[in-house]
Amino acid sequence: MSSGNDNQSLKQKTAQGLFWGLLSSGGTQLLNLIIGIFLARLLSPEEYGIVGMLLIFSLIAGNLQDSGFYTALINIKDIKHNDYNAVFWFNIGVSLTIYAVLFFCAPLIAAFYHQPCLVKLSRYVFLSIPISAALIVPTALLSRGLRVKEKAIVSLLALVLSGLVGIIMAFKGFSYWSLATQQVLYILITCIGRYACARWCPTFSVDFTPIKRMFAFSYKVLITAVLTTINNNVLTVVFGRLFPASAVGNYTQANKWNTMANQLVANTVAQVAQPVFTRINDDDERERRVFGKMMRFTAFLAFPAMFGLALVAPQFILVTIGNKWLESIPLLQILCIGGAFIPFYTLYQNLFLSYGKSNTYMWLSIGQIVIMLTAVLACHAIGFKAMVVAFAVINILWLLVWQFFASRLIGYRLLSMLRDLMPFMIIALLVMGLTYLVTRFISNMYFLLIARILLAAALYVITMKLLRAKILEECIDFIRNIRKK
Repeated sequence: MSSGNDNQSLKQKTAQGLFWGLLSSGGTQLLNLIIGIFLARLLSPEEYGIVGMLLIFSLIAGNLQDSGFYTALINIKDIKHNDYNAVFWFNIGVSLTIYAVLFFCAPLIAAFYHQPCLVKLSRYVFLSIPISAALIVPTALLSRGLRVKEKAIVSLLALVLSGLVGIIMAFKGFSYWSLATQQVLYILITCIGRYACARWCPTFSVDFTPIKRMFAFSYKVLITAVLTTINNNVLTVVFGRLFPASAVGNYTQANKWNTMANQLVANTVAQVAQPVFTRINDDDERERRVFGKMMRFTAFLAFPAMFGLALVAPQFILVTIGNKWLESIPLLQILCIGGAFIPFYTLYQNLFLSYGKSNTYMWLSIGQIVIMLTAVLACHAIGFKAMVVAFAVINILWLLVWQFFASRLIGYRLLSMLRDLMPFMIIALLVMGLTYLVTRFISNMYFLLIARILLAAALYVITMKLLRAKILEECIDFIRNIRKK
């Protein structure tokens, strides 16, 4: 009897987590959209490119100070205060060391990109590293309890406040410093808010024994996280070294919108994926059923969102941020096609981590980065658009490698994957194609943008309704239940 109640409780928590995760991701991306439009109109591609050059350093530093212990904390069955406390102090120490190293390496970073202004700017941006180190423990506490609502509220508040400061600074002529301040302030406010929600405080009595116990698992997650960061941002580094800052800015702008769209879906499922998988990984049949359902939910959202953004990219860029970003349009369209498959990586990665398979996770990511770098550099002579195409194609094809190992882990077969994904992908493609044909005669850009968004959304929902898609029915039922409460 209790097992049935536990299953129902987990199902309810998962549904609520997905709901709040979607609300959080949707609200975050909407706010990012508004803030991004203001900043892109106030700043130039060159100014965006300057800050974009530092992104990979900040992300890798963040990976290093995390050290994979966030994932390890999620996976521990019987966790204690000492586990959290050890991770907190270890990450603080590591983050301060990393900041010190990067502080003195700032002139080398500036020389690499031929941008002297990066010396002071990088030292300012990297202040986010020790702040984010303190963020890991409260985030793990909230994630373990599937307390997605609290995380959502804090993130949205931090985004509003930091965005307002960034816009005001850009309006006042602070150039790329406005973007840097927005990044640092967002992390600071998020950190303060999550500590308030988690109600956890570190103690000065520290025992690092848990670090030794977790390290065998976490170092593989660390290596994987660093490689994934390199993989996702390799073009920024290459463009920054080989092309003018304006090219980096156009790519950064295109990648920002692409990332916002695919992370709307990825973050929604990431809020609950690993905690849920961890709780049911002793039952392969149930794991396959839950994993397949999450794949369908992800496909239901990802394909129309990403293919739709590719469809309206020209109108969206020109209407929102202007002609100066014209060169980012084809880059955005290419990235969106590959970006439609990025959210599925989140599911596969969390599946392996829930089983403690950080070794498989690591080697699959190493393989991807090697193939990705080879393909991207091979296309250098053709031009940066070809490099972006290679990047997108590898992101699509490498998903099959993850699927192969998932089949061996829980018996989730390739046929099951195709059955779960292909209907949504085909319907999304047909809807976008029909929308394009129906609206291509509209000359007014503003009307064309609105017409394509509304028509594509309506056609997709109507098609899902006519086909009696269970995912759509479950989403509608859940929203109705929320309203009743």
